[in-house]
Amino acid sequence: QVQLVESGGGLVQAGGSLRLSCAASRRILGINAMGWFRQAPGKQRELVATITTGGSTYYADSVKGRFTISRDNTKNTVYLQMHSLKPEDTAVYYCRQSTSLNHFWGQGTQVTVSS
Repeated sequence: QVQLVESGGGLVQAGGSLRLSCAASRRILGINAMGWFRQAPGKQRELVATITTGGSTYYADSVKGRFTISRDNTKNTVYLQMHSLKPEDTAVYYCRQSTSLNHFWGQGTQVTVSS
């Protein structure tokens, strides 16, 4: 059973930065995309950013220019660098690593941005 372990969440003031990491417990064959999602209290989980094996990226409009997704294919690890954080970025952040057949999810890490 593959586990994704996220780290890097925490409490930060508005305007601050955090870097999230998500590492797989073992190598996952056939990964074609990795991504970050978030879920704020009372809201649906939403896509934040994705990156393909080839390095193509996608960002939600709300985080463009502030967040950067990157990956280390040799370590099955995906990162999310977050700058200029806003209180509305407060949520539980989940990583996902996908093959053509499966999605693997992390357990989530809390990010809280104070005003």
